[in-house]
Amino acid sequence: MGRVICDMSVSLDGYVTGPNDSRENPFGDGAEDLHAWLRPEAGDDDRAVLQSAIEKAGAVVMGRRSFEKNEGDGGWGDGGPLGDIPCFVVTHEPPTRSYPPVFTFVADGVPAAIDLAQQEGGDKDVHLFGATVMQQALPLGLVDELHLHVMPLLIGGGTRLFGDLPSAIALERTGATITPLATHLNYRVLNAAR
Repeated sequence: MGRVICDMSVSLDGYVTGPNDSRENPFGDGAEDLHAWLRPEAGDDDRAVLQSAIEKAGAVVMGRRSFEKNEGDGGWGDGGPLGDIPCFVVTHEPPTRSYPPVFTFVADGVPAAIDLAQQEGGDKDVHLFGATVMQQALPLGLVDELHLHVMPLLIGGGTRLFGDLPSAIALERTGATITPLATHLNYRVLNAAR
C-alpha cells in the first residue's frame, strides 16, 4: 500500500483558506496567493515539487465541501484536483445525480475512504485534499506524511489546517526546499497507528 499524505498549501499562521471561502471565492478572503507556487510563473524548484507529487499520486481523498467548491465548470472540469487520478469524496449523503467516473462517493467515513483509495492506488500515494479530512485522519494514525507548502502570507482567519488535535503528534522532518514563492516542508508522522 502507498503512503497517505496530507499535501497542502498553508499560510504562515496555519490557514488553508481565508474567511468566507465559497465556490465563487474558493481560497477565501485575502488568500489569493495561497497557491502562488502553482502558477505558471513559479520557478523550476516549485514545478519539481509539484511534478514529483503528481507522479507519485495514485488516489485522492477529499471532503464533500472541497468537492463542491471545485468540481465541474469553473473548477477542475471533468477531472479532480490531479486530473484523472481517482478521487474518493467523503460525504454523509451521496449525490443522486451522476458525476464523472473519476469521483467515488463514500458514506462510511474517512477511514473507509482511505482504505478504498489505497486499494485503488496500489503502491502509489494517497493524497488528502482538504483540512477536514486531514483533521479526522491524523488523530486516527492514518496519515504517514505531511507535505506542507508554507506561503509567506498571514491570513488571520479562515480554515485552520490542524484545528484542535486531541493529543500531541510527533513528526520527523524529512525534507525542506526553499523557493522565492514557498517553503516546502516534508514530515514523517512518527506515531501513526499503522
